[in-house]
Amino acid sequence: MKPCKFVGLLNLIGMAEKNFILFDDDCRDHLLPFTFTRPVAELRVGILTIKEKWQRSLNIHLTYFTQAYLQKKYPFTNNGLCCFINGSVLPDPRLVAQVLSLQPGELIEENNFEQTGKSLLIAFCDFYSNERIDNLQINDLVKDFIRIAPANSPKTIRRKEDIFVKNSEALRDDYKLITYKRRSATIYESNKVVNRNNIFIEEGAKVEFAYLNASTGPIYIGKNAEVMEGAMMRGPVSIGDKSIVKMGTKIYGATTIGPVCTVGGEIINSVILGYSNKGHDGFLGNAVIGEWCNLGADSNNSNLKNDYGEVKLWDYATRRFEPTGMQFCGLMMGDHSKCGINTMFNTGTVVGVFVNVFGAAFPRNFIPSFQWGGASGFTEYKYEKAMEVASLVMQRRNVELTDADKEILLHVHDLEMKK
Repeated sequence: MKPCKFVGLLNLIGMAEKNFILFDDDCRDHLLPFTFTRPVAELRVGILTIKEKWQRSLNIHLTYFTQAYLQKKYPFTNNGLCCFINGSVLPDPRLVAQVLSLQPGELIEENNFEQTGKSLLIAFCDFYSNERIDNLQINDLVKDFIRIAPANSPKTIRRKEDIFVKNSEALRDDYKLITYKRRSATIYESNKVVNRNNIFIEEGAKVEFAYLNASTGPIYIGKNAEVMEGAMMRGPVSIGDKSIVKMGTKIYGATTIGPVCTVGGEIINSVILGYSNKGHDGFLGNAVIGEWCNLGADSNNSNLKNDYGEVKLWDYATRRFEPTGMQFCGLMMGDHSKCGINTMFNTGTVVGVFVNVFGAAFPRNFIPSFQWGGASGFTEYKYEKAMEVASLVMQRRNVELTDADKEILLHVHDLEMKK
């Protein structure tokens, strides 16, 4: 083991500020289409995004080191001491303690990570020199660092199916983190409740005449959310701030509804990242839905093949359908995509960003971004029209489609149209 050339650096520079930076590695391509429009750490799994988990755990602001076209919206701070944290890694108390004890010139590395060799988890770097990073070759920068094994096996989100597969554990961990030493708002007696101590309702939420069964996992309901009468939930379940669960909705764990969503029908083991609607009857199972999506009335996805076989998913990194090792796997839909009423999605369907699906019969199992059509075929969803619709959709939620957003989406459009 080489001696650390940075030993004693902290004594030389005194109380220098640490910059905690979440970086994307090559798992980012396996997480597409969700990472077309955000860094890996902006993905929501459990109650919080990965970034929010780290911010609460470290009690500090974090920035990003991601793709160049995303950097304007998600900036990178290079200002002295930088602790780079892999954006796919979920924090736990032992790992957080390791991060806080790292010295410059040390890194935490996982061996035999997913049988692909070694993977960099966290590195503590010195940028007081004139060194600069112009691309994502962080591994080259830290090649002489002292290697430290993680305190325990890291929890990670490396592929898109991990978002729903690992949602149960992440939701339980977030529930403990958010509710620690806090008291829930009043759970009204009009509700039918099982395991009341495992239910937390934030102030401003409206929950009346609902069925809340937390015997199989916690139920968390965010600020100013509304759960209408007759809705049924079996934990673990999280309902985000300002989201609406409509009358008679059936939600099974492990399910996360992000902020400012409207949901109805039947949902099981799914994650909706935020600002999306599934407001009517229809089934959504073992699925991940991005932001600003809309599922038309009576839309359904299959989550199990007729022959009970293993589900394959389109992988943007390998450009082919890859085995998941799973029997249950549903719909993966990127941001700003929509489907018309009565749409049917086959088992393991991947939909890119800005896709508009409509018509009878099943569309194909992989639909690239910026497409318009259905089972009979697709045409290009023109960028200008897509931006016009996105602006109107976002205005309804009092959110602006910024110039930075438009630049990101133009880059994705141009990238996808070249393929």
